Amino acid sequence: MDATQALAELAELSSQVDRAVVLNAKGSVLASTGDEGEALSRSALDLLAAAGELHPSAGEVTRAEVELAEGGLFVLREGGRTIAATTGPNPTSGLVAYDLRTCLQGIDEEKAKRRRTTRKPKEDEGA
Repeated sequence: MDATQALAELAELSSQVDRAVVLNAKGSVLASTGDEGEALSRSALDLLAAAGELHPSAGEVTRAEVELAEGGLFVLREGGRTIAATTGPNPTSGLVAYDLRTCLQGIDEEKAKRRRTTRKPKEDEGA
Protein backbone atom coordinates (compact mmCIF):
# COMPACT_ATOMS: atom_id res chain seq x y z
CA MET A 1 0.00 0.00 0.00
CA ASP A 2 1.12 3.58 -0.43
CA ALA A 3 1.85 6.03 2.40
CA THR A 4 -1.60 7.65 2.24
CA GLN A 5 -3.34 4.30 2.55
CA ALA A 6 -1.04 3.24 5.39
CA LEU A 7 -1.83 6.42 7.34
CA ALA A 8 -5.56 5.97 6.74
CA GLU A 9 -5.28 2.47 8.17
CA LEU A 10 -3.26 3.77 11.12
CA ALA A 11 -5.90 6.43 11.85
CA GLU A 12 -8.62 3.79 11.75
CA LEU A 13 -6.83 1.25 13.96
CA SER A 14 -4.95 3.38 16.48
CA SER A 15 -7.22 5.30 18.82
CA GLN A 16 -4.24 7.02 20.46
CA VAL A 17 -2.85 8.70 17.32
CA ASP A 18 -4.32 12.14 16.60
CA ARG A 19 -2.18 13.27 13.63
CA ALA A 20 0.57 11.57 11.68
CA VAL A 21 2.99 12.20 8.85
CA VAL A 22 5.33 9.97 6.82
CA LEU A 23 8.58 11.39 5.45
CA ASN A 24 10.98 10.03 2.86
CA ALA A 25 14.72 9.71 3.44
CA LYS A 26 15.26 13.36 2.47
CA GLY A 27 12.64 14.61 4.95
CA SER A 28 9.95 15.43 2.40
CA VAL A 29 6.34 14.68 3.28
CA LEU A 30 5.01 11.56 1.55
CA ALA A 31 1.61 11.66 3.28
CA SER A 32 -0.10 13.15 6.29
CA THR A 33 -3.42 12.78 8.07
CA GLY A 34 -4.17 16.50 8.12
CA ASP A 35 -3.26 19.91 6.82
CA GLU A 36 -0.37 20.35 9.25
CA GLY A 37 1.97 17.76 7.72
CA GLU A 38 4.78 20.23 7.09
CA ALA A 39 4.67 21.62 10.65
CA LEU A 40 4.60 18.13 12.15
CA SER A 41 7.46 17.03 9.91
CA ARG A 42 9.60 19.99 11.05
CA SER A 43 8.92 19.15 14.70
CA ALA A 44 9.81 15.51 14.07
CA LEU A 45 13.06 16.29 12.29
CA ASP A 46 14.01 18.84 14.96
CA LEU A 47 13.38 16.26 17.69
CA LEU A 48 15.54 13.67 15.92
CA ALA A 49 18.31 16.22 15.42
CA ALA A 50 18.23 17.26 19.08
CA ALA A 51 18.30 13.63 20.20
CA GLY A 52 21.23 12.94 17.87
CA GLU A 53 23.22 15.80 19.40
CA LEU A 54 23.09 14.14 22.83
CA HIS A 55 25.35 11.28 21.72
CA PRO A 56 26.71 12.06 18.24
CA SER A 57 28.87 8.94 18.13
CA ALA A 58 25.88 6.66 18.79
CA GLY A 59 24.70 6.76 15.16
CA GLU A 60 21.30 7.50 13.70
CA VAL A 61 18.40 8.08 16.09
CA THR A 62 15.67 5.56 15.30
CA ARG A 63 13.09 6.51 17.92
CA ALA A 64 12.32 9.60 19.97
CA GLU A 65 9.32 10.61 21.99
CA VAL A 66 8.20 13.53 24.09
CA GLU A 67 5.28 13.37 26.47
CA LEU A 68 3.61 16.49 27.83
CA ALA A 69 0.48 16.97 29.91
CA GLU A 70 -1.49 17.80 26.74
CA GLY A 71 -0.16 14.88 24.69
CA GLY A 72 2.87 13.37 23.05
CA LEU A 73 5.03 13.40 19.94
CA PHE A 74 6.46 10.10 18.71
CA VAL A 75 9.01 9.80 15.91
CA LEU A 76 10.33 6.55 14.42
CA ARG A 77 12.84 6.12 11.62
CA GLU A 78 13.12 2.84 9.76
CA GLY A 79 13.98 1.67 6.27
CA GLY A 80 14.76 5.13 4.93
CA ARG A 81 11.46 6.58 6.08
CA THR A 82 10.33 8.51 9.14
CA ILE A 83 6.91 8.55 10.75
CA ALA A 84 5.78 11.06 13.34
CA ALA A 85 2.55 11.19 15.28
CA THR A 86 0.90 13.24 17.96
CA THR A 87 -1.22 11.68 20.68
CA GLY A 88 -3.50 12.78 23.46
CA PRO A 89 -2.44 12.75 27.12
CA ASN A 90 -1.01 9.60 28.73
CA PRO A 91 -0.39 7.49 25.62
CA THR A 92 0.73 3.89 25.91
CA SER A 93 4.23 4.39 24.50
CA GLY A 94 4.89 0.81 23.48
CA LEU A 95 1.57 0.48 21.69
CA VAL A 96 1.96 3.78 19.83
CA ALA A 97 5.49 2.82 18.75
CA TYR A 98 4.22 -0.59 17.59
CA ASP A 99 1.40 1.01 15.58
CA LEU A 100 3.79 3.49 13.94
CA ARG A 101 6.32 0.79 13.09
CA THR A 102 3.56 -1.39 11.62
CA CYS A 103 2.40 1.55 9.51
CA LEU A 104 5.92 2.13 8.16
CA GLN A 105 6.37 -1.54 7.37
CA GLY A 106 3.05 -1.60 5.51
CA ILE A 107 4.25 0.93 2.95
CA ASP A 108 5.43 -0.72 -0.24
CA GLU A 109 8.95 -0.04 -1.34
CA GLU A 110 9.19 1.79 -4.66
CA LYS A 111 11.58 -0.88 -5.90
CA ALA A 112 9.09 -3.62 -5.10
CA LYS A 113 6.53 -1.99 -7.39
CA ARG A 114 8.81 -2.20 -10.42
CA ARG A 115 8.44 -5.30 -12.51
CA ARG A 116 11.47 -7.31 -13.35
CA THR A 117 12.05 -7.92 -17.00
CA THR A 118 13.59 -11.14 -18.14
CA ARG A 119 15.83 -11.45 -21.12
CA LYS A 120 15.12 -13.92 -23.83
CA PRO A 121 17.79 -16.61 -23.96
CA LYS A 122 20.27 -16.19 -26.77
CA GLU A 123 19.94 -18.72 -29.53
CA ASP A 124 23.03 -20.72 -30.36
CA GLU A 125 24.59 -19.32 -33.51
CA GLY A 126 26.19 -22.61 -34.54
CA ALA A 127 23.00 -24.70 -34.49
